[in-house]
Amino acid sequence: MAEKAGQGGAAIKIKKYANRRLYNTATSSYVTLEHLCQMVKDGTDFVVEDAKSGEDITRSVLTQIIFEEESKGQNLLPIQFLRQLIRFYDDSLQTLVPGYLEMSMEAFARNQEQMRQRMSEAFGDMFPFRQMEEMGRQNVAMFQQAMSMLNPFGAAGGQPGEDGPAAPGPGRQPDNDELTRLRDQLDRMQQQLNALADKKD
Repeated sequence: MAEKAGQGGAAIKIKKYANRRLYNTATSSYVTLEHLCQMVKDGTDFVVEDAKSGEDITRSVLTQIIFEEESKGQNLLPIQFLRQLIRFYDDSLQTLVPGYLEMSMEAFARNQEQMRQRMSEAFGDMFPFRQMEEMGRQNVAMFQQAMSMLNPFGAAGGQPGEDGPAAPGPGRQPDNDELTRLRDQLDRMQQQLNALADKKD
């Protein structure tokens, strides 16, 4: 789903001041994290800049929004997922994680949008719980598979998986053979995600 932008097609600029206040330059008004959260849900694109340095701090502000939502009891991030994510920091595969998480989330959103459309066409206001549960199981399986493909050496850094290459030692980058196997695994994951999306078409 394409994100809506501000006037002129550019992302809305939000400035964050030293007193932690957020200022929406498009509406010339101060906003809160809740406002920004709603803008995300509405598909409105924005960037957050430090008012003094001009540094782009959008990532940290979005992370703060997620923290606030999780604190309210809206728990979307499983504990095991968070543990695995933390393990990837400073890992040799760290650079591969953002792209695959983004791809997985896009596939998830595409599947959910297709499900909403089919529900609307076939059932109107009726809610097919059984079909939604099945879609949820498939999406969870997809995320788990994405994480396992990204971490073929085991969550705790122990023995390598049955089909995975041996884990690099501390401070050692994967050799060419290991990188080739990783690329093959990533390619297989891409094919599986595409196949999962095609089943919903």
